[in-house]
Amino acid sequence: MMGDRDFRSTIQSALASIGKELEIDIDSKDIQTIHLQEVVQCLRRSYFDRIEPEETERRGFNELLSGLLRKLQYGSEPRDFEIDGIKLKGQVDMLVDDSIMLFRSALDELENPHANDVLYLNACMWIYDIKDGVIVYITGDRKETTFSLTRDKKMFEEVVRRVRVLNDLLKEEKTPILEPSTECSDCQ
Repeated sequence: MMGDRDFRSTIQSALASIGKELEIDIDSKDIQTIHLQEVVQCLRRSYFDRIEPEETERRGFNELLSGLLRKLQYGSEPRDFEIDGIKLKGQVDMLVDDSIMLFRSALDELENPHANDVLYLNACMWIYDIKDGVIVYITGDRKETTFSLTRDKKMFEEVVRRVRVLNDLLKEEKTPILEPSTECSDCQ
């Protein structure tokens, strides 16, 4: 704190404001529209995010990277994929030369991509009808690691199954079972 100004709270407020502007708007009452982001993470977390939403704390600009790219000219428009009357909504960070690109922040250089990012990218390749995609992880010290993927039907069928399960659980107002996840410690 310098003088009587609290710069830390100003910075946190700015990050929270930018984060709200960039985050995907999920209508918790519209259970016939499921966002891809919801089904590639823990379904229990997605369920609670709809019925008991909590504020998420933003810690830095690299967490906002993906949202910023979607808002710029490189980002794509969201698309829907129809599944038995349920809309699966997805959006990629960048479309380049018939390839999809996703940008994610990482603490360290990775040897393997995160499973939920692979599911997300693969599902986007089906939603956008594109055969190739890339996930780019960028660390806080600007190191990048890239993973490429060709779309896989079995992996997409798993995402479709998870869409149906989340939709059914929301309809029946049943809490999903616990899934091992890095988000467990922060879950409602």
